[in-house]
Amino acid sequence: MSDDRDTTGYCDTGTPYSDPAPEAGGPPFAECVLCRRPTEYPESYKGITLCPVCEWQEAQRTACSG
Repeated sequence: MSDDRDTTGYCDTGTPYSDPAPEAGGPPFAECVLCRRPTEYPESYKGITLCPVCEWQEAQRTACSG
């Protein structure tokens, strides 16, 4: 019996994860766009910046519930 099921996964988009943001060496840190707490990203980082708590919560909200 042949198993021809798709093994890439239900939520697999086929694209690799984006490059991680550069780490800040020290202050000033960028503010979280949701709670305004300091993040781990430098103030010069372009794009959406989230603190570790909001980043984890956002990942939970968007996680695949297969």
